[in-house]
Amino acid sequence: MPDSAKPFVITLEEHYSDPEVASRAAPTGGHDSGGGRAGSRTALVPRLNDLNELRLKEMDEAGIDVQVISHVPSPIQQINAEDAVGLAAAANNRLNDAIREHPSRFAGFAMLPTPDPHAAADELERAVRELGFKGAMIHGRSQGIYHDDRRFWPIFERAQALDVPIYLHPGPPHPEMVQAFYGDYLDDFPSLNSAAWGYTIDTANQAVRLIVSGLFDEYPRIKIILGHMGEGIPFLVDRIDEAISRPGNRRDGGASFRDAFCDHFYVTTSGFFSTPALLCAILELGIDRVLFSVDWPFVENGPGMKWMETVPLSNEDREKMFNGNAKRLLKL
Repeated sequence: MPDSAKPFVITLEEHYSDPEVASRAAPTGGHDSGGGRAGSRTALVPRLNDLNELRLKEMDEAGIDVQVISHVPSPIQQINAEDAVGLAAAANNRLNDAIREHPSRFAGFAMLPTPDPHAAADELERAVRELGFKGAMIHGRSQGIYHDDRRFWPIFERAQALDVPIYLHPGPPHPEMVQAFYGDYLDDFPSLNSAAWGYTIDTANQAVRLIVSGLFDEYPRIKIILGHMGEGIPFLVDRIDEAISRPGNRRDGGASFRDAFCDHFYVTTSGFFSTPALLCAILELGIDRVLFSVDWPFVENGPGMKWMETVPLSNEDREKMFNGNAKRLLKL
């Protein structure tokens, strides 16, 4: 794009790693490079650890103005609750220090000590009210338990009260699912356990569980963000809705599956630069609920920006994806 036409660009799924958190222990699995497009995890460590010049340089080269930064999957959701609370708060403070150094370029999603849901809700409130964070990101399961479990509902209740979103991000796929679904292929195709398939199945499953749990009936103003173009759900939402509505499925009133998804979820393009998938998401959710993101540094900034030059959208809708929707959702 010529400089005169350059849009203001905000990206929402851009990661970092806090060295103190990372040193605690390595989670089982974790994030990978989205199919190898940006190199191995080891090679990415300097970029993940950087909250200054290297990150800003790559943003500037691609034309990205603001990153909303979030931690990669970490031990926080797997360790004992007491340690998780202090470690998460300290990491959020350090991320806030970096944001304060570059307040026009960085914003943050909080890390939450989910093993103690009430403490996690309190940390979310502290991060939003005192540090100015824009919501929180949670990954996969906590100590083996999906977050639709009622013990975690205080986190969502607090998010609703604060009017901030929860970004639902992949974590290590459930080990029993891995072995049953594709474990015999992992030696030849290790990415099946991450961005190629496992992350999508596990995260879409968690989103479906949140909807059928009744969470959104009890907290009707919750906002959830899904990356990777909605983890396949925009393509499947109508079929899921129709099947769940058949006789024999428990119905206690409340919104339909499709309405719950379209009313409560937002999706980002993180690591998924496909025009057919984008158009599907827009047709199901509407342009106001689709936001541009990259998934840096696991995916490079440049391909995402170049792809956006080709998408068949009006200038107004492109502007919404690049910044308008993020400004409204995150109060930027």
